[in-house]
Amino acid sequence: MRRSEEPDASDQSHLVTRMEGARPPRPRDTGPSSGLPADLLRDAARRLRVVALIFAAGFIIAEFSVILFVPELRGQYDDFYGWGPGSISLMAAFVVMVVAGSRRLSLETIMNVGVAFEVFAAYGIAFAAYWGVYPDLGHAPAHLEILGLSFVAPWIMFYTIVIPNQPRKALWAAALAATSVPVALILTMRYGGTSIRLGAGGWINSVVMPYGIIVVTAYIGARVVFKLGTAVRQAREMGSYRLVERLGQGGMGEVWRARHRMLARPAAIKLIRADIVEAVGAREDEDRQQVLARFEREAQATALLQSPHTIELYDYGVTDDGTFYYVMELLDGFDLEILGERFGPQPPERVIHLLSQVCDSLAEAHAASLIHRDIKPANIYVCRYGRSIDFVKVLDFGLVKQQQEVIPEGLTTTGEGTVPGTPGYMSPEQAAGEQRVDSRADLYSLGCVAYWLLTGQMVFEAENAAGMMVRHVAAPPVPPSQRTELAIPPALDEVILACLEKDPERRLGTADELAERLAACPTPSPWTPERARQWWDLHRPPVTRMSETERKLVPA
Repeated sequence: MRRSEEPDASDQSHLVTRMEGARPPRPRDTGPSSGLPADLLRDAARRLRVVALIFAAGFIIAEFSVILFVPELRGQYDDFYGWGPGSISLMAAFVVMVVAGSRRLSLETIMNVGVAFEVFAAYGIAFAAYWGVYPDLGHAPAHLEILGLSFVAPWIMFYTIVIPNQPRKALWAAALAATSVPVALILTMRYGGTSIRLGAGGWINSVVMPYGIIVVTAYIGARVVFKLGTAVRQAREMGSYRLVERLGQGGMGEVWRARHRMLARPAAIKLIRADIVEAVGAREDEDRQQVLARFEREAQATALLQSPHTIELYDYGVTDDGTFYYVMELLDGFDLEILGERFGPQPPERVIHLLSQVCDSLAEAHAASLIHRDIKPANIYVCRYGRSIDFVKVLDFGLVKQQQEVIPEGLTTTGEGTVPGTPGYMSPEQAAGEQRVDSRADLYSLGCVAYWLLTGQMVFEAENAAGMMVRHVAAPPVPPSQRTELAIPPALDEVILACLEKDPERRLGTADELAERLAACPTPSPWTPERARQWWDLHRPPVTRMSETERKLVPA
């Protein structure tokens, strides 16, 4: 027996804007004017730093190799003409490395800086190759060999292919970079002390034609790279939604921030990857269709849930390559796992307030014969929701199962021999691998969540997942009041222990019953909307929901 792969916490970041303790959203997160997906542009910005580093390293190696291994040429570095171009180019490369790593600049600004660097670096290479290098060189046919292609040519090609950009912008940058060679040659012929002179034919054959071919080739490469990038963007269109950036990935697939192509509404899309479909037993085309049909039924069932505390499902579908996707609302908040980690144990009155909302979601799901099977802090979010504060949403019904569902022979939702759920919050019957798991398994998991919120600790600790599941099956829980210095009402202690009963028959029967028991627990003071607002104003000031880039996407 093995447990199913547990989704990472990042897997749920699709449903929130991470807030307290997290870095503010980067203004560089999107770059619609570039025509490329934001994540490809972020990769390009990272590559720009690497390119600048390679450029600097190349200059250093070239300069030191001359000084160390070619003694007769060391005199070239005695004046500014020798060391100036290389030194200035190195400083420019280091500046670009800093700019490319900035979190304050937009992607568009960084890419424009990169274009300027391409041109500036080409001039650095050209002047290092020609300016002041041949002060006493006379005009002779053999000496014209120095006018062949310099390192400027591979630099233009390398930069254009590695750093994607709009073809027109790439063409202008390559053309400007190519002018560095004739400019450096003209100046060195006029002021560098050399008597080499070129006629019109010499300029065309030695400079214009070779670098013209380089510019055209670079432009073609830029078009190919750009088309590949736009093809990726088009491939990321899920129905009426377009994927903007990947927010995380976990055991069940990837999560993306998305936007509706017509409405100014952000959304979150969860992709169920093809390899996940195969992992649950669908290795033949017919079986794959059965699994996708099952995911579709689960999506339909989730979409029917009307509780305001259940994540809203906007849409779902299957792409041409067989990837199944859910489109969900994007929330402004954080999950209860982060709440506990950042702010420690919560007051009992707030825990009751949060759990009661979860009960509302689960009660409706259970009435529809749906079991969540993965209730845990990371799947419960507290957020601002319109004018409501400290509003709870139950997320990720990816492991949802119908209580009376007839499963085709040889087909399961999690794969043969696997145990769905998260070990730290798994009911004993789930941990034991029992086939018949009902709604009371969710109540056990919710009791574990309550334990976490009140104490900042899980019900059981173990070195590995198997040990954790064994403890859920056999070990008696310690009352939460004995695991924290905060005062927990005895009635709340009893309710949580009732949720954590090993035998489902002795456990609380329904989410409604749990909500009633929670409401009857006395607390020192109520958790009022005013207290909630004060807490959020202190720890999470309001933020603008629509970024400047998002506003540009809204039709006028």
